Amino acid sequence: MPQDHILLVGSTEKSRALLQTLLPLESYSDTKVCVSGSEARRSATTATYDLVVINTPLSDESGLDLALEFSRQSTTSVMLLVKADLAETVAVRMEEYGVIVLAKPVAKPLFDQALRFSRMSHGRMLALQKENEQLEKKLAELKLVDRAKCVLIQYLGMSEEQAHRHIEKQAMDSRQTKAAVARSILATYEM
Repeated sequence: MPQDHILLVGSTEKSRALLQTLLPLESYSDTKVCVSGSEARRSATTATYDLVVINTPLSDESGLDLALEFSRQSTTSVMLLVKADLAETVAVRMEEYGVIVLAKPVAKPLFDQALRFSRMSHGRMLALQKENEQLEKKLAELKLVDRAKCVLIQYLGMSEEQAHRHIEKQAMDSRQTKAAVARSILATYEM
């Protein structure tokens, strides 16, 4: 699954040329190039990126905080290119946030491998995010049904088991979800 929304951040023309050599812009449908951390942050307020590649240092900051912000606030994969003598120290700092750190100069095969890894991890993050959203929806529906059962117990004197069966039967008879039946019950009794 190719990543379509990519943000490249590099302060100098040489830096941006390196990024474009490693990741040819014509290979991707939506690639934005920023020249500073502040421009990258502004861009992130109006667009969502699958991959952010930061060639450090930037003109207005080191680029490390920018990498941390992207990795903390979204499912975006982040690759950070740093000077070879700093790579190990930066990698240790970034490890827990899932930021991929590559030492400069970067060999194209190593960059390509890191790019494949970032695609894989981004796909897994999106799948986990989707699963989490489904679980949250299911939990909200269960809470709704439980509230409706409590209303039936309180207003109609049903037992918990009777209330549960009543909601299930109503859902089957009306071909609705239990959550829809629960909403109807709550609308009737909680005004």
